[in-house]
Amino acid sequence: MSTAWLFPGQGSHYVGMGMAWAARSARARAALDEASDVLGAELVGLMADGPIDRLEETSRQQPALLIASVAALRAVADDLEPPAFVAGHSVGEYAALVAAGALQYADALSLVGARSALMRDAGTTHPGGMAAILGLEDAVVEAACASIDGVMVGNYNAPGQVVISGTVGGVEAACAALTQAGAKRIVPIRITVAAHSHLMAEAASAFGALVDAVSVADAGVPVMANVSARPITSSAEVRTEMRDQLTHAVRWTAGIEAMLAAGVTTFYEIGPGAVLGGLVKRTARGFPDAAITVHALGEPPSA
Repeated sequence: MSTAWLFPGQGSHYVGMGMAWAARSARARAALDEASDVLGAELVGLMADGPIDRLEETSRQQPALLIASVAALRAVADDLEPPAFVAGHSVGEYAALVAAGALQYADALSLVGARSALMRDAGTTHPGGMAAILGLEDAVVEAACASIDGVMVGNYNAPGQVVISGTVGGVEAACAALTQAGAKRIVPIRITVAAHSHLMAEAASAFGALVDAVSVADAGVPVMANVSARPITSSAEVRTEMRDQLTHAVRWTAGIEAMLAAGVTTFYEIGPGAVLGGLVKRTARGFPDAAITVHALGEPPSA
């Protein structure tokens, strides 16, 4: 049996995330305390008590997800089989880098705090949007985006499920074209930040300087990278991944396929929600001989 640890990205947040682990585990509590020292106690207070509209703002939601995921990780890591791979979806990749030993937690907190603020500011300067497209082949979505200015695929989440990202007009035009192309469903995402698109170029440039300045170690466990969908371990590869991720698509489908092909059969989703487990199950349909199990560890098991 081979195992992978997965860490969620934006959209998996909720008020109270991480708190049950902190109530049960001293290590999880220490993760929240360290986050308060680095980013301020207000954010941990929002995680505990809300309100949700303040917690879900990009500059708060991203570091909050990192905090909750690392709290869960610290609570459960000793009880899990060591992973063959770790991976995180978008901002979840920073929790994966902490799990792999490539980033110190405090440095990851500082980077994600800066990353989320830069993305928020980019969304103000260059407003954009995102929309989930369900029920079409990737190539159909790619062709539609290629024919329309200002829009691209931002996330490849699972077969038949991608997210487009770009200017407001570009996303609207692409949604209209993809409706005509037969999309089963199109879900606009309530966000003004066009993540993983060209509209993040200025943010990526500023963020790259911060990545260059931080201490990065070789990963002790292969990290299935968002951008390349291949395992990376060297500190140079990790730096490149962090720089490129803001403006390149998250190739989650290909990353999961690579882990399945490598023999991973057990996936642990460590952090809020259970979105990634569902994406794994959908992707695993293409591997009919793979007997997989998926475990969600966003909350402690019931006593």
